[in-house]
Amino acid sequence: MRWEDVAAVLFDLDGTLVDSVPDLALAVDRMLAELGRAPAGEAKVREWVGNGSANLVKRALTGRMDGDVEPGLLESALTSFFAHYESVLCFNSRLYDGVEAALADLNARDLALAVVTNKPERFTLQLLEALGLAGRFAVVVGGDTLSEKKPHPAPLLYAAARLGVTPEYSLMVGDSRNDVEAARRAGMRVVCVPYGYNHGEPIEQAAPDTVVENLGELAQRLNER
Repeated sequence: MRWEDVAAVLFDLDGTLVDSVPDLALAVDRMLAELGRAPAGEAKVREWVGNGSANLVKRALTGRMDGDVEPGLLESALTSFFAHYESVLCFNSRLYDGVEAALADLNARDLALAVVTNKPERFTLQLLEALGLAGRFAVVVGGDTLSEKKPHPAPLLYAAARLGVTPEYSLMVGDSRNDVEAARRAGMRVVCVPYGYNHGEPIEQAAPDTVVENLGELAQRLNER
């Protein structure tokens, strides 16, 4: 890929910028306790995240990646999960190493930055604020900002349009197959990190354009344009 052509960088949130699983797991376990069920634990939640809140709650209720749940139960469980998650949103969530410095570096070089995540928009904005990143991004697109979420390309195309950059000059940065698929469908290049949430599958198997060990490496490559 041609690093010198990049004018906008779109970042996934959970698993790319932030390790949010400890707080997601806490909210999931409190939801399950409210329903009289055994806790799932952080290790299982780490395998389940990445496809939006509804899928996370379905997996917690069924113990399966593809489990289905009666709509009434799903609705009440989601309401419970959202309430618990909002109360613990940034107890233990932390930026991955190098994220803060990399974003500051990219901001200083006048690259247009956005967050495109499947996390609900209100939680995304609250988490970015709590972690001191709210001012780093010109555009934030959550999983409920539009009628579609990743791996649909619409959130990426919407973010790029709001940044005033066409897809061929936009770069998606993520940690999962969802991010790669969304970028491909949007006509964007895609870089992935290996440390995030990809359901236990090495991210190389999703065939992104490039894998970087951390966002510091990404910033360095963009700076060498």
